[in-house]
This record gives sequence, C-alpha cells and structure tokens, in this order.
Amino acid sequence: MPNIKPVSDLRNYNEVLKNISVGSPVFLTKNGRGRFAIVDIDEYEKNQATIILLSKLLEAANRIKSEDDWMSEEQVREKLGF
Repeated sequence: MPNIKPVSDLRNYNEVLKNISVGSPVFLTKNGRGRFAIVDIDEYEKNQATIILLSKLLEAANRIKSEDDWMSEEQVREKLGF
C-alpha cells in the first residue's frame, strides 16, 4: 500500500523520513493532489541506471534498424584477432 502524506507533514520531517526505504517511497500531496515523491537514494540511483541502460538499448535498436553494413562472422573474427 502506498505511503501518502500531506506535504504539511514535513514540519515533522523526521517522522516522514522514517517511513522511506528501498521499494517504499513516500508520496506527498499538496492541496489533495500528488505532488512529490521521496525515495531512498539507492532506489534513485538504481532508477537512474535503468533509465540510462534503456536509452542505450533503444539507441542500439534504432542503429541496428537503420544500418545496412553488417559485418560477416569472418570480418568480426578478423577485427577481434581470432
């Protein structure tokens, strides 16, 4: 179950921070609407790494679709020195 609190609870931020752990962010509302999320730094770093990985995979997939000059197995072996 998501941990949702009004942003005004940050007046007692130590209580809010106690509820944050990996996989369990705290969502803050302002005027009854979701506005902020506080996440554990390990989870944040993992999310950033995932975004970078997915963008590189998408870039590679697009490159594969657009390039016609594939190397043969022999060319790869030659380039790698096998």
